[in-house]
Order: sequence, then structure tokens, then C-alpha cells
Amino acid sequence: MAKVKIQKKEKYKISPYLFMQFAEPLGSSDSSIDAAWDWVNESWQPGAVEMVKKLAPPMIRWGGCFASYYHWYEAVGSQKDRVPMLNLCWDGYYANMVGTCELAELAKEVNSELLFCVNFESDGRKHWAYPRPDMNRLGDADEAADWVRYCNDPDDARRQSHGYKEPFNIKYWQIGNETSYDVRGFNADENAALAPKFINKMREVDQSLKFIIWGDGFNTDWRPRYKEGLTCDWTEKVCESTQDSNHLVAFHNHFGDTPAYAVLEGMNYRLDADATWEATLLAAVDFEDRIKYMRNSVAPYNNKLAITEGHFIIRGRHRGDYLSSWYAGIAYARCVNVLQRHADVVEIATLADFMGTRWQNNAIMLPSPWSNGGEPYFLPAGTIMRLMSQHIGKFAVDVEADNNIDACASCDGNKYYLHLINLNRTEAQKIELSVGGENVVPKRILEISNDPTDEVCVLTPNIFEPKEVKVDSCYYTLPAAAVAVVEFEL
Repeated sequence: MAKVKIQKKEKYKISPYLFMQFAEPLGSSDSSIDAAWDWVNESWQPGAVEMVKKLAPPMIRWGGCFASYYHWYEAVGSQKDRVPMLNLCWDGYYANMVGTCELAELAKEVNSELLFCVNFESDGRKHWAYPRPDMNRLGDADEAADWVRYCNDPDDARRQSHGYKEPFNIKYWQIGNETSYDVRGFNADENAALAPKFINKMREVDQSLKFIIWGDGFNTDWRPRYKEGLTCDWTEKVCESTQDSNHLVAFHNHFGDTPAYAVLEGMNYRLDADATWEATLLAAVDFEDRIKYMRNSVAPYNNKLAITEGHFIIRGRHRGDYLSSWYAGIAYARCVNVLQRHADVVEIATLADFMGTRWQNNAIMLPSPWSNGGEPYFLPAGTIMRLMSQHIGKFAVDVEADNNIDACASCDGNKYYLHLINLNRTEAQKIELSVGGENVVPKRILEISNDPTDEVCVLTPNIFEPKEVKVDSCYYTLPAAAVAVVEFEL
């Protein structure tokens, strides 16, 4: 019999922002924001809003690569006055029907905070700043400061003229997005020199802002540098230039793009269950190594980390059919446990691309078109983030578990929460549960115990819905390849 022993001593606070959702208009790649918008009634689709309420993200980030050629002022005011734009990264056209005010309305409706990513002089990418002679998409520090003023100044005349008397009070702002991932963009020195200029200009408007600065290096450099015991030079330079440990350092935690994951590409994941399971369990190791590399990099400066994008990258249909399977649910659950173990330094994180109509690394899949009566549903990433974010404590506590069980624990006063993952694909695990050295009967257990090959789609939208399990002793049997959250009240 396996034993899971939860300790009582609080270790560090767990940020609620570990379950942030990332919104970016994805052009012709995925209808995303456009599919969540009701174009006739000029409002959010009610079905999309209800799904976001169920997901209950504590924070929604607006930006991504899109931010590098976005002018926020083109997407405010009357809908008829909006200025459409080319979506240079994702192809297609963006009509700017959803902008600052619409995002603020959504955040208020679903009780979420907003994080805005500013146009950081196009991150140095001239092909985005000036895509053709008649087009200027460059955003400077003055434009970023004006956006802060529009959002946060109680007396801003422009916002008030648009019908919003009260400020939106956006606290978190990201400076730079994937700045290091394109050799045509800024180098490390240019990134470090420009970031303080934006911060200072924006702080002139609002001293209370919390900044997220881009501190990641070239996307393919981290693995060899980590193995050699090196840290990130981009992190060092931007932390030295900004000289403020209150700034969060951003990086993007993409995984699944090395030869070790070839078994997951296309339809390969359906061919060999053992090989697919092995790659599934590897994802959390890769994910954690990436975090360790970055936490080593910020350690001398005492800055915390923000994983403002994080998800699988798998070649295949719509970013990988594997991501609709319960295999992926197991992988994402392990990644959430990794985040909890590093929550002393990770303040913001995500595991998905929020909502859309194609990409299977989204949290929510939306019907297209809505008029067909389709039902939105959670993909495994959304299912896991929803389950674990709504059953977690405020402080991390230590937990001991046998090798075949991935366990993470937290507490909130006299309430304790345990996240369990069975790392055995074919065998259940009978577990003896204890808290503070005493056997305790769980107050509640929610469990997802699907076969790893099960897949969610429009025909099976609720296949991964958690089920409540009743127990009347300190013993609980965790099914094969299952995820469970266990609640105790002492």
C-alpha cells in the first residue's frame, strides 16, 4: 500500500496567478477572440462568457506577438470608429472590435484581473514595425504611458468620453514579448537599455504599476546552457538595468518540441501506448528543468518569474491531436504540481492559450459557428487548470509520497488540499492518507479516471468532467492514470 503524508507547516504563499489565461487574436490561425465575440450585438458571446466563468481565471493576459504591432488606441471608442489592422504574425485581418474596454468588461464579468502587454517598439522587429512604406506599427514609451493613463487615471477624458467613468486599474504590465526569439529583433543589450525607459515613462502616470520585463534568451539556448550550469545572459542584463526586485521576469515555457516527443506528433501517439506514456511523463521533467534554469538566473537579483505563455508545442493537426487526449491531461496535471513546487519564485503562469476554434492547446474550444448550436467544451489543459485552481490552498506544505504517485499539497487555515496523479498507466494505487502524522478521512475527493486514450471532442464534451468519490476512511484507491484533488478539514 502506498502512503501519502502531508505536513502541517506552511512553507510559502502560492500565487493565485499560477492559473492565468492568455488571450491573443490569432488571425487565420485560430479564430480565438473573434469567435468569442457576438458581432451582431457587439458584446461577448454568452456561451463563451459562461465557460470563462466556469474556468474562473484569476488573470487574463492580452498581448503575445500581436502586441508587437498593436496600437491600443485603434481599438477604443465607438465600434464604427475602430481601425482594422493586419495581423502580421498570425495572418488575416483583425477588426479591433475587442479592445481595452471590452476586455475590462469581460474581466469584471468573470471576476478576473487584466495583464496588458505593451508594444515595446515592436520588440526590435523592423518587419513588424514597418511592414510596408505606408504602415507604421511601432509603439513607443509615450504610447504605452498613454495606455496606462487611459486605463488608470480617474480623470482621463478620453476614457470618460467613451462611457467609462471609473478607471480600470490595470496593475500588471508586460514590457517585451518573446523579444529574444527572433534574431531580427532587439539583442540582449538593446532589450536591457530600452526596458527602463518604458518603465519610467509609465510610472510617471501611475506609481503603483507592477512590471513584467522580458528576461529570456534565445528559445533554443536554454537546454545546453542549463546542462552546463550556466544562467541566462538576457536575464542578467535586464535585471541589472532595471535594478528592481519587484519586477517579474518573463519567459515562455514551451515544451514538446524535441526528438524525445516525436512519438506524440500527428497520429503517432496512438501507435505505442508505453512510448506515449513515457513521453507524457517526460513533459513535467522538461517543464521543471526550464523553470530551474530561469530561477537560477533570477536568484542573484531576488526577482520572481512570470511564465506568460506555457504549453505543449507538438507538430500535427491543430497543434496536435494528442492534446485532446487524457494523456495530455496527465501531463498538464503534473505541470501544475511543478508550478506549485516552485511557487516561491513563480508568481504568474499559464498552461494554455485560453479559447479558440482550432488549436488544441487552448483551455476552451468554441463552436464554429455558434448558430449551429454547438457546445463549447474544456480541453484537457482547461479541465486541469479549472480543477486544480479551484481546489488549492494559499500556502504550500510538504508532502511525502511513493514513487508511483505525483503528490503536491497546500493549506488554507485548517483546510488542506492534496493533488494526486497516478503515474502508473495500468494499475490502481491504494493509498493511506495522513495529515500531520495522523490518519485523516478526506472531506471530499474529486477524480478524473479516464483511459489515457480517451479524447474530448464536440461529440464527447463532458468526457473529462471530474466525479465526486465518497470515502469513509483514510484509505483511498487512486485509479490507473487518474488525477484527483483531495480536501481535508481538520
